[in-house]
Amino acid sequence: MSTGIRGATDLTHDETATLVREYLMAGHVIDRAGIPYVALRGIDYFAEVAIDEWMGASPIYAKRMQRLMGFEAPTVEAAMKGMQLEIGAPPEYLDFRMHLIDERHGEFENMYCGPLVELEPAGDEMVNAMCHRIQDPTFDATAWATHPKIRLHPIHRPPREPADRVPHCKWSVVLDESTEDAPPPEKAEHLGRSHLANLPIATVDPQLSDGEGMVDYSGPLVEVLRLRDIAQATLRAVADEVAVQGHLLAMSFGTAVEQRFGHDDAVDLVSKCFTGTAAVAARRLKRSLGTGDDLDGLATMFELHPAFHPRSYVGWEVQVDGDEVHLELRDCPATDESGFVTWMTTLADGHDLALQAIATEVDPHWQVTAHGGRRWTVARTDEAIAVHEEVELPASFTATTFVHIRT
Repeated sequence: MSTGIRGATDLTHDETATLVREYLMAGHVIDRAGIPYVALRGIDYFAEVAIDEWMGASPIYAKRMQRLMGFEAPTVEAAMKGMQLEIGAPPEYLDFRMHLIDERHGEFENMYCGPLVELEPAGDEMVNAMCHRIQDPTFDATAWATHPKIRLHPIHRPPREPADRVPHCKWSVVLDESTEDAPPPEKAEHLGRSHLANLPIATVDPQLSDGEGMVDYSGPLVEVLRLRDIAQATLRAVADEVAVQGHLLAMSFGTAVEQRFGHDDAVDLVSKCFTGTAAVAARRLKRSLGTGDDLDGLATMFELHPAFHPRSYVGWEVQVDGDEVHLELRDCPATDESGFVTWMTTLADGHDLALQAIATEVDPHWQVTAHGGRRWTVARTDEAIAVHEEVELPASFTATTFVHIRT
């Protein structure tokens, strides 16, 4: 017998902190699920698409998180706080240690970099592409959202010498008034015209507060921000904003692909990216929250999965009916995006392999069947559903199996 679907408001404080952590990891996986297909076309495309992808999304979501968490200010401290709450640096997977020196200077060390560990076996050319060619413009584009004169400068960075060097990299963050203003990132201006970028920022419901933890981040910068130190009501709002970050990055990826390879390729690669990311996020959520493989576990997975949040953007409905789960994507801002190839526009057009990928991660005997009109049912079948290539690719990266020791 079904005991019901668990939603975000049913989670404990620790579970909510875990949910936010997994949303941050899921957002980072987007790059792992999409960029490898671009890399097959050459290292230059790999770098160019990644640069456009992050430069389009990060300036928008950086400013949104500042406003939600109450640290919007044109300062080095605000820029560094933002790096602790974004999908580009999930906690521990990129183990940043932040140090504010004075009002205009800061430094951070990356004690462990999961993406670097993944890429080092491919050789120095790929490491240089990520740690130099891609990082330089994208770091500064993110900083631009805080102040157009803030720059990030490497103190040291990979390729590592010696090969086991720790921290993996170290950077300074500097606000120099004599520096010329960085121009607004063109890719972010384009993305800024989307419904998603203009979605009202999540708000903290005081009625949901448990009275414990940080209600915002207006206080001093801390070296390592722990999600469990944030109040539960605030964490729920942060979860919505992190979900926005993921949708922005996926949208930016689709735009970068479409501009180079055309609309059909963008639809194909965005759909592949959605499928791979959806599966990895489901696998990690099942493990970290213990959602189970039964009917309730299946429904809860589709309810909590970051792809279908925030509900102010994605009109997503999950219902248990007998021994089936019914899914529906209703008309909403996500389906109404014009001029952007996104996860939800591709899903609305029938590219629904991501739904099967999620169900398979819960249990390979759950089968998704489309019924038209953006409706699906998920029911048990005797035959196990095979894992698709789109899932196998991102599942090979360390982000899938990485185990956190703190939240």
